[in-house]
This record gives sequence, structure tokens and C-alpha cells, in this order.
Amino acid sequence: MPFLSDTLSRVKPSATIAVTNMAAEMKAAGKDVIGLGAGEPDFDTPQNIKDAAKAAIDAGKTKYTAVDGIPELKKAICAKFARENGLTYAPNQITVGTGGKQTLYNALMATCNPGDEVIIPAPYWVSYPDMVLLAGGTPVAVPAGIETNFKLTPAALEAAITPKTKWFIFNSPSNPTGAGYTRDELKGLTDVLMRHPHVWVMADDMYEHLVFDDFEFTSPAQVEPGLYDRTLTCNGVSKAYAMTGWRIGYAAGPVALIKAMATLQSQSTSNPSSISQYAALEALNGPQDFLVPFREAFQRRRNLVVEMLNAAPGITCPKPEGAFYVYPDISGCIGKTSAGGTLIENDEVFAKTLLQETGVAVVFGAAFGLSPNFRVSYATSDEALTEACTRIQSFCNGLR
Repeated sequence: MPFLSDTLSRVKPSATIAVTNMAAEMKAAGKDVIGLGAGEPDFDTPQNIKDAAKAAIDAGKTKYTAVDGIPELKKAICAKFARENGLTYAPNQITVGTGGKQTLYNALMATCNPGDEVIIPAPYWVSYPDMVLLAGGTPVAVPAGIETNFKLTPAALEAAITPKTKWFIFNSPSNPTGAGYTRDELKGLTDVLMRHPHVWVMADDMYEHLVFDDFEFTSPAQVEPGLYDRTLTCNGVSKAYAMTGWRIGYAAGPVALIKAMATLQSQSTSNPSSISQYAALEALNGPQDFLVPFREAFQRRRNLVVEMLNAAPGITCPKPEGAFYVYPDISGCIGKTSAGGTLIENDEVFAKTLLQETGVAVVFGAAFGLSPNFRVSYATSDEALTEACTRIQSFCNGLR
């Protein structure tokens, strides 16, 4: 009798975490490594948020809380949705989890049965399909390639829907591409969904505030109110507020779904950290002015990286609308041999060879379901990005 569960055979470790760990090990060994794999801002959490956490500790707010969030935070989340998204929710429609990942996982675990299909545009965040598999569902990856700027078309969505479709996972701006859907582009998708009332929508809005130029963020239930009763709108404080380690995510949706998610959470993690919840309360209710310099820094870095990568032979790098990622195409590099003698057979070999020969750590495209590409997180200093892109240019120039 095997000791480990068969469930583990359905999933694989996160490729982004694996790359980050590999880069850290090389650094610890004294190698000169620039890590472009981690999906987290390099900024510190704003001081007012840290002060709120300290005040919560001093006030003794260190006990168990309600399983899926303190009432004050749920009220603040309702206010956020009304203020920023034009969406009206009551506190009993809100759930707070230990990071955005838990809210997505809870929803899938609470709703997926064997045979249920979940449509996921590819490229996708590495965790989406594995969470579906853990929940017993079947992930259905639908390619959205560089020819459509990494955005799913209404026709492709329509073709992917079957009687077994339970969820459509929608992420804009996207990890790993940074692609953001305009209101009109999103309306094209919601029109399709309105024709299929059995399909629910999981909107992952985690990068909502990290949009550039004059891009206007919109969420599915905001664009199409007819989807309100079958949409779970997910968000969190990790990215925009530079609070990745605080582990607070939240979601809003129909009462029955939120209640089911709370039941699941009550038998897994129970409540998120009480201190982190009070920090998130300040994040949502406090000053938002720091978001502007955060966005400006990311936009400057995006422009730098896009320009430098497009100057590397064999690489095509579209300019994304948001987040802090680019997803360059490396079709022109496949089949060539590196200066160190390695044949670049695919994007995984490209990424491993790049790390070994130049010390630049990126995540290969196959991990995100679309090749040949790699993902760069530009959530690091301008100096590090400039040096990393210079090394990538040199690496590509050396391919023969």
C-alpha cells in the first residue's frame, strides 16, 4: 500500500517557486545571479500599514477571529468594491483567506466534482490548473497566443464551452503576460458567457491597480451585471500594496458559495492571521497615494525591459497593459546552440542554459502553458533589470 496520496500525482510543484529557489541556492554558493522569477513587488509595505499591524499587536488583537474574516475588514472590502468597481456586496458575500490563492482554491474545492471542466486561458498562472486537478476537476487550457496579444477571443471561449464546463477563470491584467482586456474586449467574452448560464466566472483581479498608460481596468461583473449572480470576484492586498508575505486575499460572490468556502476554510486553515487582517484593513481604508509612484516605477521598468528585450536577436516582446511581467516569444532562438555548446531545443532548455551561462533566472513558458516563451518579472531595481537584459542580449547574440 503506497504511503502518499494518489492526489499528489495530479499536481506538480510551482515552477516559479522552483526557479526562485534555484537562483537563491546559486547565490548562496557565491554565484552572481539576477532573479527575475519571483512575482512580488520589491517595494516595502507602506509605513501606515505596518503601523496598523503594530497597533493591533499592542492592542492584544492576537486571538482567533471569525473563520473567514473580521467584520471590519469585510465592511472595508464591500466599500472597496463599491468605490472602485461599482459592485455592491454585503458582508455575508465576502470571504477573507490566507492569500488570494486560498480563496481560489477554496472556491474550486467547494464546487468541483469529477468531470467538471474549468476553462483557463493559456498562458496562465501556474497554479490554476493544478488547483483544479486537486479539486477533482478537469482543466481545459485554451491558447491565447502572441497573435492576439495573449488575450482570449470570444470565438475561442465559445468553442471551449461544453455542457461539463463549471468555471471560466479570468485574469486581467494577467500573470504571466501582463495583458489587460479593454472594456470592449471583456464585453465580447461576457456576451459569450451570457449565452451559457451554467458557466460560472472566477475573476482574478489581483493586479487591478497595476495598469499603465491610460488603460482602464474593468471586472466581468462590472461590465456585465447579468453575470453578478454567478461570478466570484477575487482580489487581495499582495501585489498593489506590497504585502505578499502578509497573506491576505479576499473574494466576493453569491452567499451560498461564500458560505461553502467558509465551511471548507473552517476545517483547513481556519482564520487568516489576525494581525494581517488589521494591516489589510488599513491598506484598504487608508491613504492610497503611494499607488501612483508604485505604478510609475513599474511602468518605467516595463518600458526598459520591453525595449531591451526587443533588441535581443530571436526575441519578440509585446508591451503589456499591466501587472509587472513580460512574456517574450523566443521562436527565433529555438534550434540554435548557445556559446557554451547547449542546443536550445525548447524554452525550458533556454531558461536553464540562460541561468547557467549568464546567471539570469527567468521562468520558462511551458510552465505557463504556452511555448516558446519565458516570463520576466520586472519587480526589481532598474539597475538589476538593465544588467539582466544586457546579459540576455549577450546570450542571444552568442546563439549560433
